[in-house]
Amino acid sequence: MAKAIMVQGTGSDVGKSILVCALCRIFCQEGLKVAPFKAQNMSNNSYVTADGREMGRAQVAQAEAARILPEAEMNPILLKPSGNNGSQIITMGRPLRHMTAYEYYENKDSMLEIAKEAYESLSDEYDVIVIEGAGSPAEINIKDNDIVNMKIAEIADAPVILVTDIEKGGSFAWIVGTLELLDSDERDRVMGIIINKFRGDLSILESGIDMLEERINKPVLGVLPYFTNIDVDDEDSMSLDNRGKKQEVRSRRQEDEKQGGVIDVVIVRLPRISNFTDFDILIREKGICVRFVENARSIGNPDLIILPGTKNTIGDMESIKESGIADAVINLAKSGTMVIGICGGYQMLGSVIRDPENAESKTLETEGLGLIDVSTLFRIQKNTYQVKARVHDRGPDIFKGLGSDSEITGYEIHMGETELLNGTAPFLKIVERSDKQVCMDDGAVSDDGNVIGSYLHGIFDNDEFRLSLINKLRESKGLSPMLAEKLSSVDKERQYDKLAELFRENINMELIYEKIGHRLTQT
Repeated sequence: MAKAIMVQGTGSDVGKSILVCALCRIFCQEGLKVAPFKAQNMSNNSYVTADGREMGRAQVAQAEAARILPEAEMNPILLKPSGNNGSQIITMGRPLRHMTAYEYYENKDSMLEIAKEAYESLSDEYDVIVIEGAGSPAEINIKDNDIVNMKIAEIADAPVILVTDIEKGGSFAWIVGTLELLDSDERDRVMGIIINKFRGDLSILESGIDMLEERINKPVLGVLPYFTNIDVDDEDSMSLDNRGKKQEVRSRRQEDEKQGGVIDVVIVRLPRISNFTDFDILIREKGICVRFVENARSIGNPDLIILPGTKNTIGDMESIKESGIADAVINLAKSGTMVIGICGGYQMLGSVIRDPENAESKTLETEGLGLIDVSTLFRIQKNTYQVKARVHDRGPDIFKGLGSDSEITGYEIHMGETELLNGTAPFLKIVERSDKQVCMDDGAVSDDGNVIGSYLHGIFDNDEFRLSLINKLRESKGLSPMLAEKLSSVDKERQYDKLAELFRENINMELIYEKIGHRLTQT
């Protein structure tokens, strides 16, 4: 059986996922065979594995950090919220059914058994499992139903690192309060504290740390500084609040404006937005300003509007109608603004969306934006595939320069099937689905070629495709074309190494290695 260590938090969005990434890379650098694990993840930001199973995006990044392929066993239960009181339940990468919170808690024993079996399967294969908790282990109203924090720590016999976010304020009280609300045996599992996102002079914090350690009788393992220069995927849409607000991003945009203009890209922040990491590469590009907007007033007159994926297409369609965003998008598209829809956003571009089996919504039918002549019908069956595709012969002219052999990779996660009507042109030709050769159409294009829809998540990560799109937008603004060598790129390996280096510099790794029974390599 593998050794285990667990990262729990004083609350949500305190840095658990990123710390698990760091530990996975460090253990990997030490020559250990390591895997991440999170029993239950609540997120609409998901990914499709090579065998066509769905899992949370955070565990994919952690698997990358560990230099292994992601498997659904690393995230055996994924809750995809579709409304205020319900989620689609994914178990071992396959959809089970929609449940309310009450129904899910009623099934907690079977869910725990699924998580336990997945953990044991990984434990047989790896030297170390780095486990991530969720939210806080001290939510006393739901503690008996919690199958992702201390119950998993007990099953794995894992020491627990408790992390807090000092940037949010009140972190010392948060730590003390969390420990006070744990049972004594749970409290004993907590080996130490990590303080995350500290800014400023560390000496100012030292007296507080001394008082804290005396009060809780546990060590502070280290203080991680706030950083913006390491690029690792975020877990959920809470992080959208900080996107585009970092100082270096603002400075870069100001420099872009001085040197000849910026492409303005608006992404509609749908209430149940999914797979927002589809657009990370656009955010990184020089000369592009990406804005997530929630109301019609903020849209302005952009060069490109993107409708992203959503876990509730009909519900979010109704929401953007009520907010005025739908009318704004229609009017801008008719005046020549380019519009791209991905997955649920593609479905919204059509004339009608039907859900007769209540696969995703209790509403049976709603009108779409009517910008492409297609209709979508929801079915219970879910499509989850990694795919390879090419721009269709009838696709838009701006991508014809890619050539017939230029491959576009991405992945599908959708329950609807979209039918092209009255000779509407498809966008892509899919040539491979989950390693099987196929020949099928994807997406659709408006008659003027200015509105495009596709089911492919990750399409913007394809360099040639992204360059063609950027240069089309630059041409429409009278700007010179971008050269291929100017495209943004992310060396993920380097990013994980930088994260590990930061962690080693600021955290007492000797105590952590002592807990898992491994001697620290001098590096």
